[in-house]
Amino acid sequence: MIDWNHVQKLRDEIGADAFDEVVDLFLEEVETAVGRLRDLPDGHDPEAQLHFLRGSALNLGFIGFADLCHRGEVAAASGAGDAVDLTGLLRCYEASRLAFLEGLRQARENPAEGRTGVG
Repeated sequence: MIDWNHVQKLRDEIGADAFDEVVDLFLEEVETAVGRLRDLPDGHDPEAQLHFLRGSALNLGFIGFADLCHRGEVAAASGAGDAVDLTGLLRCYEASRLAFLEGLRQARENPAEGRTGVG
């Protein structure tokens, strides 16, 4: 669900303070895009929103969510946007978000025991 090695690498590259800012910005931007996706009128193509979400998800290691976004994006690009399982995709995002935040919390509380040492 989460590529913790990618998360750790990102944190190491940009530093702890910048990492926290990136996480906050990521969650804010993705929540906005998810809201747009939820509110997409019937018959409208979700391809652009899914493309944005996929890129954002990959940047922060949400690999399962990114994969579903990619599948939806491909389906939408081939004219089957109405067949995209938005409910499943949004459930995956929520589960990924919760797992990510919990993993960060655990790593901060127990850095020696954390899965990746993030925190």
